[in-house]
Amino acid sequence: MQCKICGSSVKEKFRTTILSKYSDIKYFHCNNCAFLQTEEPFWLQEAYSDSILIQDTGILSRNIDLLKIVSVIIYFLFKKDKQYLDYGGGYGIFTRLMRDVGFNFYWDDAYTKNLLARGFEYHDKFGEVELITSFECFEHFVDPISEIEKMLKLSSNILFTTDLLSNPVPLPEQWWYYALEGGQHISFYSKETLKYIAKKYKLNLYSFGTIHLLTKKKISNFVFNNLMKYSRKYLFKYVQKRMNSLTVQDMNKIIKSK
Repeated sequence: MQCKICGSSVKEKFRTTILSKYSDIKYFHCNNCAFLQTEEPFWLQEAYSDSILIQDTGILSRNIDLLKIVSVIIYFLFKKDKQYLDYGGGYGIFTRLMRDVGFNFYWDDAYTKNLLARGFEYHDKFGEVELITSFECFEHFVDPISEIEKMLKLSSNILFTTDLLSNPVPLPEQWWYYALEGGQHISFYSKETLKYIAKKYKLNLYSFGTIHLLTKKKISNFVFNNLMKYSRKYLFKYVQKRMNSLTVQDMNKIIKSK
């Protein structure tokens, strides 16, 4: 078996049970880029009978938190009047929240129904976007490189979240992020993995906890870290006051389109 990131040979790291029924599922580790992957995930159709797991009780608080962080990142580091795309956007929570602040966000998700950002689905005719967000998606990718390249065709800036593997690789009972009961987490990245991806596509990598930015832009680590550090408590309020919400404009647009 080969690594889905760098193509190197991988070694079995451990076996465990997924969905409380499929035992001896193999996890393979790459010594070259430190990526961890499951065996070919034959259980995914069952795992995605509900695309958003019932145990994801943090879905709303997570999106509200990301709203503050991403608003600050975009306002200070990117062109705030451009188009943006939430890739793997779930129910549309994040897209709607960002539009309510005033950022021209669109939604895309191949597996989940858009409930809250209807009318603002991304279409190919829109072309390139300033930045793509992709939250809690990378660990779901069956073919990570294919997904990343799909995103890079639309933007050279990708802001995403995923928890990183520690070294040594934790055993199943040592790390909740394997999410064995749900069966949807099948790809796991270390800091070394992300550095490999950045180098492969000639991008710069900036990380703060579970939030990561791949971009062609050169950003001071001091600036990036401080934007992240103070986004929730201070900077979001500053940004929000200077943006014009699209909530009413969007409503009128939808009414006129009917």
